[in-house]
Amino acid sequence: MSVAALAMLPLAAPRGAGAQCVRPASRETPAYEVYAVRYATLPKFRVSALIADADTSRRMDIAMLVWVIRAPGGRVVLLDAGFKRPDLVARWKPEGFTLPSVAIAALGIGPGDVTDVVVSHVHWDHFDGADLFPNATIWIQRDEVTHHVDSAGLSRDRALDAPDAAMLVALRASGRVTLVNGDGREILPGITAYTGGKHTFQSQYITVKTREGTIVLASDNVYLYENMDRHVPISQTLDAVSNLAAQDRMRTLASEIRLVIPGHDPAVFTRFTRVTDGVVRIR
Repeated sequence: MSVAALAMLPLAAPRGAGAQCVRPASRETPAYEVYAVRYATLPKFRVSALIADADTSRRMDIAMLVWVIRAPGGRVVLLDAGFKRPDLVARWKPEGFTLPSVAIAALGIGPGDVTDVVVSHVHWDHFDGADLFPNATIWIQRDEVTHHVDSAGLSRDRALDAPDAAMLVALRASGRVTLVNGDGREILPGITAYTGGKHTFQSQYITVKTREGTIVLASDNVYLYENMDRHVPISQTLDAVSNLAAQDRMRTLASEIRLVIPGHDPAVFTRFTRVTDGVVRIR
């Protein structure tokens, strides 16, 4: 089947999920454990690309992360999938790079154990690794897909790399993509997707209910703790006002402000309980 033909397939629910775009969350909320897993570092990254008013001379080593949400009984959810392509490794020269599918082995998780991958947005460092997890349902905002992928299955703009657009088409054709229809959708019991951060056209972030409280995993809708501490928008946003409004909303969604977790801040690994090198337990 041609790429164009694949692109015309309906935006299907995952195998066995019927016609709904989001599964009904009628079951009891699992006792989730939430971890941050670092699979690489981008050294000397420009802070002005993260914080809207930052001094252009500032640099920091930023963390490249995936988030593991694990429940009793075998469900393993990732927020974001990192990246894998050799051309990206060659271009960005990450330090300590490990495939995200290998990095999660520190928690005793293999790539085939991952049941769900929630993609916050289509940028390479969050979506490119999605096909590393062969059994996972991919959750992404419907409007994120329709905005960034044209009717021929090709990327409309630089936000989505061409190889990743082709991967998305293939994942859709295999019935592994579930489209989330907008804001405030409980996609899995105790895991709710929200929009409005405007990092990309319809980037999403999630809340996770745990026994100890509700966590907000912001991904790139909040790059660093500094965004929240100073109430400054991210640099790479389509709408700075909306981004600040999303930050304010995250404060109300989390059980406490320390549980709003940014997407690339290495300080995550000093603020939470160490499990092993490159892994901390949030809750």
